Amino acid sequence: MPEDRLLEARHLARHYGGREAVSDVNLHVNRGEVLGLLGLNGAGKTTTLRMLCGTLAPSAGEIRLCGIDLLESPIMAKRQLGYLPEIPPLYPDTRVREYLHYAATLRRVPRRDRRVAVDAALEATGLADVAHRLIRNLSKGYQQRVGIAQAVVHSPALVVLDEPTAGLDPQQVQDIRKLIQRLQRDRAVIFSSHILGEVQALCDRVVILHQGRQVYAGAPQGGESRVTRSFSLRFRSSPPLEVMAVVPGVEVTERLSNGYRIEIGLDSALDALVALSVEEGWGLVELTEVRPTLEQVFLEVTTGRVEAA
Repeated sequence: MPEDRLLEARHLARHYGGREAVSDVNLHVNRGEVLGLLGLNGAGKTTTLRMLCGTLAPSAGEIRLCGIDLLESPIMAKRQLGYLPEIPPLYPDTRVREYLHYAATLRRVPRRDRRVAVDAALEATGLADVAHRLIRNLSKGYQQRVGIAQAVVHSPALVVLDEPTAGLDPQQVQDIRKLIQRLQRDRAVIFSSHILGEVQALCDRVVILHQGRQVYAGAPQGGESRVTRSFSLRFRSSPPLEVMAVVPGVEVTERLSNGYRIEIGLDSALDALVALSVEEGWGLVELTEVRPTLEQVFLEVTTGRVEAA
């Protein structure tokens, strides 16, 4: 594993009887990165996160946290990990500081270091001013912060958050987003969501699951692993549409001023088109790849529909 790689999972699978819940998932995350796990409800996001965190054993595959095999050395590996499940494990009748002290104890933070660890978690999550309040009296946004604080109280290298913005109002979502961006500075973060805009705003890379299978891995804006790629071409002397339409591997999707927008499946088709432009004297003056949005990539890999970029 590269030195800055904090998690690597290979060929993860989970079966329930004869049903495949997750099959052949491969992912990694490096220090300083936010990795988004995206998919429709029931796609296998929570099952995958539970395997990554060691709360659910995979049926197949391997997981390494900071180079430590999670299945062979679970206690040592989990010390590197902080986890916030979709339903935060809160005790409503405890005070924030009391709860975090308890969480630090469970995480085996040495007694002499617990107060400092709790203070650091309170400060990192913006909870210092409400440290002595009962959790039940906090807003849902602040309760979610408490959930994140318990996940980082032992200073883990990797933080895993399952749907951390679910059910929050827009201001609370913005607050949690800023908190996640602060957390990534000296660690890695994995979070799951079915909200495309949230993933696009926060993540360096994205893994999309569909029906338990990994169907995309790459940048939120980029289109790695896309079946087709989109280009905008402009010419000094634009060729007729019927000529463009018969170039093998090229599909014209839009007529532009002095050019076309095309979809290609193979790089060789683009090479052939450029060579034809030179041969026919069309005067190709612009060739720009049109990068798809995350929404377009998501629709393509989960439904097979290719939306215009």
